[in-house]
Amino acid sequence: MPPKKAQHEASVELLTNNDTINLALDTIKIGKQALVFVGNKRSAEKTAEDISYKIKESEVSPSLKEACSDVEKTVLNALSNPTRQCERLAFCVKKGIAFHHAGLTATQREAIEDGFRAGHIKIICCTPTLAAGVDLPAFRAIIKDLKRYSTAGWGGMQYIPVLEYLQMAGRAGRPKYDTCGEAICLAPTTADKEEIVEKYLHGEPEDIFSKLAVEPVLRTYLLSLIATNFIRNQAEIMEFFAQTFWAFQFKDMNKLERIINKMLRLLESFGFITVAGAENAGFVSADDLDEGRLHATLVGKRVAELYIDPLTAHHIITCLKHVPTKGATPFALLQMVSNTLEMRPLLKVKTKEFNEISEKLALHESDLLMTEPSVYEPDYDDFLNSVKTALFMHEWIDEKDDEYLLETFDVRPGESRTKIDCADWLLYTAEEFARLMQMQPVIREVVKLRYRLKYGVREELIPLLKLQGIGRVRARKIYNNGIKDIGDVKRADVTQLAQLLGKAVALDVKKQVGDDIIRNMVPEHKRKGQISLLHYEK
Repeated sequence: MPPKKAQHEASVELLTNNDTINLALDTIKIGKQALVFVGNKRSAEKTAEDISYKIKESEVSPSLKEACSDVEKTVLNALSNPTRQCERLAFCVKKGIAFHHAGLTATQREAIEDGFRAGHIKIICCTPTLAAGVDLPAFRAIIKDLKRYSTAGWGGMQYIPVLEYLQMAGRAGRPKYDTCGEAICLAPTTADKEEIVEKYLHGEPEDIFSKLAVEPVLRTYLLSLIATNFIRNQAEIMEFFAQTFWAFQFKDMNKLERIINKMLRLLESFGFITVAGAENAGFVSADDLDEGRLHATLVGKRVAELYIDPLTAHHIITCLKHVPTKGATPFALLQMVSNTLEMRPLLKVKTKEFNEISEKLALHESDLLMTEPSVYEPDYDDFLNSVKTALFMHEWIDEKDDEYLLETFDVRPGESRTKIDCADWLLYTAEEFARLMQMQPVIREVVKLRYRLKYGVREELIPLLKLQGIGRVRARKIYNNGIKDIGDVKRADVTQLAQLLGKAVALDVKKQVGDDIIRNMVPEHKRKGQISLLHYEK
């Protein structure tokens, strides 16, 4: 019996009992491409795999296999040791299918997007992050999940905003690639269908609100305006903000002024600004601020230059003041930068992990540079999440690989690299503040930690990482074979290095330490059967 067809204006063969898979297979059949939007990373991976399993090897043309092979290699070689996620993605790519989310490395995401633009990748199962500002040749935008878990209101699964739907639907039929496109929403029931039509097809997009209303943004911009002498007193501040979209929306200028005054007092209490004529006045009234000249302090100017939230800067400076004479441990510094707004979203402590994370915290409790909040305080959950995030990075600098981090902390390579990059930036700000505070021992500790964080290594490998072409894997390999610093590299037999690193890398490393083997090579007198370095292959 031939397969039934869906009773829609555009008929789709019901090859399976899964509408998403049917639409994806139909898209391939008509020679088009599609983006399948799902709610989370796990769903993106599973949906891509489910579609791939329905495509037989014999159905993939030799030309498509060849075209996808480069993408497959890039996906597998993006990390020194491919993870299970890399292997799953490579399996999908062989069939012209892929998944895309923040858990992939930048190299993997770029390879998938380029493969899709070239027409080799036919279906990308992705999270809504791909909907923002990406121009891809998708004929269809298949929106599988229109609901997302939310803690707002009554909580539970709630419909996404209309603006977000429009972003996803707008990926279909881009003018550069198609004359038309299809945005398809999947509705489990007739009632859901009616609600989707009413909300997304007939509904109005939500209002757009100024980001200046968010305190971290307001703090940052206010300090920057003062540090650059763009505004000099309260009157100029109000004149400036009165022209903003925020003021247009807010309308109540008196209340807006109270908010700004609150931010100014906060910046002054942090020591980032001063008010001329009110240095010894203690609490500064609005009148004083209106008349007084605002100046950014030396530290305040550096905070503005670093473009960091003043609250985060104050947190880091306060922590640095609590560094004991024996110094700060790597974990303490990692937890310091993890407990900031910039590092969010933090790794969340699951219910089953609570006791385990608490036990690990107890081992590092005496090292912390901040006061641990009470378990009954509302910010305790965020604090514990910062501990888990710090533990993940602490394992990274202990040379744990990506597979271990994924299994232990549920953090994918792309997410881990994003967190590590952010932590490096925050540690750099800590280094700059330590310079202003003339804390030389702390500067050395932070510089060392940044180096370890960049490469994911223990401290003992740092000397070897100064050599080009030597990363965490090669450094560990030669270190374990007795070559522990630059002097050892210089003294090492080049043939031994070649066996460990490969001929090309070994020769290059020797050249870097001032021992150009090729240039200094003399005719060899080998015994019968000996292998010359020049003939040595990796």
